[in-house]
Amino acid sequence: MESPYDGREVSCAWVAPAVRRDGSRAVLKLGMPHMEAAHELQALRFWDGEPTVRVLEDDVELNAMLLECCEPGTVLRALPEMEQDVVIAGLLRRLWRRPAAPHPFRPLSSMIEYWADETIASASGWLDPGLVREGLRLLKELSRASSDDVLLATDLHAGNVLRAQREPWLAIDPKPFVGDRAYDATQHLFNCKRRILAAPDATIRRFADLLEVDAERVRLWMFARAAAEPRDTWSEDSIALARALA
Repeated sequence: MESPYDGREVSCAWVAPAVRRDGSRAVLKLGMPHMEAAHELQALRFWDGEPTVRVLEDDVELNAMLLECCEPGTVLRALPEMEQDVVIAGLLRRLWRRPAAPHPFRPLSSMIEYWADETIASASGWLDPGLVREGLRLLKELSRASSDDVLLATDLHAGNVLRAQREPWLAIDPKPFVGDRAYDATQHLFNCKRRILAAPDATIRRFADLLEVDAERVRLWMFARAAAEPRDTWSEDSIALARALA
């Protein structure tokens, strides 16, 4: 059987199919140092398969995990985007829980500050400084801590959801931070760029309704990220979405 991990594009980890001593299939993942994914293991332990892949064994010092194998492992991208919306919204609503203190998870603001520093360092390349500055202002404002904050996946999109046997779909590769639920809508929506550009308000509102979060807050997060998230090259294409959302 073809492994769903064969040929995967990975930039922050090395993954490979594995077989345990009892003959059961698993996936070995060796993580590389990465700011956003620093507490992936702890998050997977926290969620314990509800609704993520389970950690079977781990080595914290090696940043290695032996994970539950999703079979058949079909990626959610195989479904039309409107169906992806429903699946991802259902997964996110189950992931959103408040971890009891003490816990290792960082606030979302720490990732936002890290991004802001990178963006400011590349100021010479900004094509629309006013747009970027407004994006930076909103990123800081939106990421302020709240009593309603929960543990977020932050990177849940159709490429990080696999068909499985234990449940119809399971999430993989979380980048956990504690923060605003509305933020977790953004990564999937950014992967639906054509739909967002054609009908930003309708697309955001539909997904926000499925998530039961405020659509305007999702729109503000989308604008702020599109306008001010760090990138290698500041081009007209890279800010077109920000202008559409603004």
